[in-house]
Amino acid sequence: MRYLTLLLLTIITLSFAACNKDEDITFDPNAKLNFSTDSVLFDTVFTSVGSTVRRFKVFNYNDKAINIDEIKIGGGTNSPFLINVNGKQMVDGKNLKINGKDSINILVRVNINPTAENQPFFVQDSIILFFNGKKEKIPLVAYGQNANFLKNASIKSNTAWDSKLPYIISNSVTVEENATLTIAAGTRILFHSGSTMNVKGTLTAVGTKKDTILFASDRTERIYEEEPGQWNGIHFYGSSKNSVINHATIKNGIAGITVDSLSSNANPKLILANTVVKNMQVVGFLGYHTDLAAYNNLFYNCGQYLIYGIGGGNYDLVQNTFGAYNFSFARRTPAVFLSDFISATEFAPLKSILTNNVIWGSLEDEFTIEKKSNAVSVNEIKNNLIKTTQTAFSGNGNLINTDPLFINPRQGNFMLGENSPVKNKGLSLTSHPNFSLYLSKDILQKERLFPSELGCYENN
Repeated sequence: MRYLTLLLLTIITLSFAACNKDEDITFDPNAKLNFSTDSVLFDTVFTSVGSTVRRFKVFNYNDKAINIDEIKIGGGTNSPFLINVNGKQMVDGKNLKINGKDSINILVRVNINPTAENQPFFVQDSIILFFNGKKEKIPLVAYGQNANFLKNASIKSNTAWDSKLPYIISNSVTVEENATLTIAAGTRILFHSGSTMNVKGTLTAVGTKKDTILFASDRTERIYEEEPGQWNGIHFYGSSKNSVINHATIKNGIAGITVDSLSSNANPKLILANTVVKNMQVVGFLGYHTDLAAYNNLFYNCGQYLIYGIGGGNYDLVQNTFGAYNFSFARRTPAVFLSDFISATEFAPLKSILTNNVIWGSLEDEFTIEKKSNAVSVNEIKNNLIKTTQTAFSGNGNLINTDPLFINPRQGNFMLGENSPVKNKGLSLTSHPNFSLYLSKDILQKERLFPSELGCYENN
């Protein structure tokens, strides 16, 4: 019995040793290595910030191992690129073996130093591998972009941002009380994860149809292009006043816009016009007892609500398209929710005027006005298309539960199909106080002809 046990242990030991014996290395010049990509490409990389890692694999499909005599970055230590091979960071590595029918992982990172250029610029290098008397090259390509970097910044006096370079926000940027931040057409304001724009003074962000203003994440990789929840949003505080956002895109945050109080003067707290708000993890617009004037906007793909206004306030919503399809979220809340109530001690009158909007989505009820207090509320709901089970919204020119026939909501195209029922159903807006500034044209700056189309697009 003792002999048998000893024999088994000997066999196991020999087997283990055989399995761990180094494979023979082939020096055949015809032996090849294969690569999972023919080049490594980076999207726009902001100077001094770096980028996410790109990965590729090197495959040895031969029966025998191949020894890579040297693997290095062509530009050496002066290169903006750095590689990590099988967990080891290096600029130049020697004698790296790839067993037969095996592979290795190579991770590439890039960090680009600032330059004097305003426009994106081209950065390139290559990974070079020497084996079996041969040389293989994998091109590395990145586009660098200088930027204005702000971390926990405080704007205490009137300030103008131009569109020459993007603004990268880390943690927060705050427009202090009595200060005005004016943002030029075409400017990009990009936020690092968890960052916020706080407005305690005035924000004037006025773009054009051609040069819209962008509020988004600083992740430029294609996989993050339409990804919600990457930054916090824009928050307007009690002391803020007379703010305007016109011709902008606000995307990929948690709560796109938050406004937490009534206006301190006769003007709306915020005028939001000709703007796309999309891909918000929770809500497009969040209002607490506030004033919002919203004209010609497109809201879509937000986790819970497109518009959520509670505690009363004043809402003038005209010619907006609210497309609540939520391809990224499992939503159970209406697209537009307005209420006079927050709690037993927090409630106020609600004045909601909705004219020529489209409120449509995947739920049976996409529009709710809740009255839970004894505050006097005034609601004027005229000439809207609404998806709802509430008969109270019938009449006054409203279209109930009639598909607007958007062209392609899944691709973010909420323009109207040829046979859309919302054509020529709009109430004339020529007497509206903001007609000439915001409502005489649609989001694409097409002239509105009354009776207009409902929603933000005219004459599609």
